[in-house]
Amino acid sequence: MGTPPTPDLNLPAKVEVAVRALALKYSAELKAKMDSRAVEMEADDDSHYLIYRVLGVSDDEGKLIDIYQNKGRFLYKYAGSFLEDAAKLCFLEKYPDSGSTRIDNTIGARPKTFEIDCLVENRRAIEIKWRDATTDGDHITKEHTRLRAIAAAGYEPVRVMFYYPNRTQAIRIQQTLETLYHGVSGSYFYGDAAWEYVCTQTDTDLKAILKRIAQENQAKV
Repeated sequence: MGTPPTPDLNLPAKVEVAVRALALKYSAELKAKMDSRAVEMEADDDSHYLIYRVLGVSDDEGKLIDIYQNKGRFLYKYAGSFLEDAAKLCFLEKYPDSGSTRIDNTIGARPKTFEIDCLVENRRAIEIKWRDATTDGDHITKEHTRLRAIAAAGYEPVRVMFYYPNRTQAIRIQQTLETLYHGVSGSYFYGDAAWEYVCTQTDTDLKAILKRIAQENQAKV
């Protein structure tokens, strides 16, 4: 019998360094996008402020709303991409061969392929979501097809979603998806269970790392 591999005791520290670098990268890109859009908006046609005023919203308040609406779209996009990439880093450090991969759609015609975020040990097909607030019923059909294709390929579908939606219709969608995952012998983790799953599977407490970074950033304000 061969000697079992020695655990990498420095793994969490290595992941934290990588996550911190990723956070700096995303933070810089987000700021650049926001600043650029703010400059672009200075030249925008603001004649629609007439309607704002009709509804009792001043020009100054309307301008702030427009600016933050744009900033909010960028923030939501970058926050999601950062957290999903940070979680993938945890798996990649623990399982170097667990990169993303694509499988053929053997169930339906469209799309032709489906992406698996992390294929761990050539067995667990992990989908990582920071949050899923969709209320589109077609999302269920597409996800059901994806799950069946993953199961047909011999993999175990696993969904890891850190933040659950707040709205009733979006919650119903997620409840249906959870049922679909269990229907193909898959697993569905959300909220605290999602953070715990990443921690137990990768030996890295990602949430603790993010809390440290957030506290450090808050102290600088």
